[in-house]
Parts: sequence; C-alpha cells; structure tokens
Amino acid sequence: MTDMQKKLYDAACIVQKNAHAPYSGAFIGAAILMGDGQIFTGCNVENASYGGTVCAERVAVFKAVSEGAKKEIKEVMVVSDAEKPWPPCGFCRQVIAEFGSEDTVIYTANLQAKMKTFKFGDIFPEAFTPSHLD
Repeated sequence: MTDMQKKLYDAACIVQKNAHAPYSGAFIGAAILMGDGQIFTGCNVENASYGGTVCAERVAVFKAVSEGAKKEIKEVMVVSDAEKPWPPCGFCRQVIAEFGSEDTVIYTANLQAKMKTFKFGDIFPEAFTPSHLD
C-alpha cells in the first residue's frame, strides 16, 4: 500500500467499528479523498425499514458535501469485515458519479488488508452524470 492508501485504509477501519448493522451484520467503513487533500469518513447505518439504510460510502460523501468540500472525489476506500472485499453498491456508485469522475480510484479491502483497485469508469461505465442534464 502507498502512504495515502494506508491513510485511507486506517481511517476506514476506524470508522467501520462505528457501523450500525444489527440486521445484516456487515460492518462497512469508507474514507474518501477529495481533490484538495481533505479526507472524509463514513460507516453504514442500517434501519429497520431497510430503505432508510445508508451505506458507508454515501455517508462519507454526504459528510464531505455538508462540511463544504468543493473539490471532486479522487479516491474512495471501502473496508468490509467480509473475507472478500465488497465494492460500492449501485446507489453508492451513482452518488460517486455525481462528485467524482471516471478517473476516481476505488479501493476495496477487508480487515486483513487484502485490497483491490479499480478505476471508477471501469466499474460504472456510462454513468449518468450532471452533464446529461445540460
């Protein structure tokens, strides 16, 4: 891992412990790196009405926006407690498409630091973006 990957991994692992996952038992943490170097984190927050559940990646993005981040997402680290690292779900990919680019780097990892790296454009080709509304 590079120094930045390690920093994002460590941040995601710390917040992953705060996940509220009484229904799935899946504890997920995310850390996003913005273009200006700021890092924002989030964990999944489940709800008894499943539609109210919010994934870790979206919590991190929403925190970035609510705290005034203006630059695009450069990197996303998603850490799961599963043996096989979990990628962002479809909802999260759509939110990342709003604030990232096809060059945004996505890392998926587990608690043993087994990691995969993807370009966002490869895992979400032809994403619906704000440019479609022009």
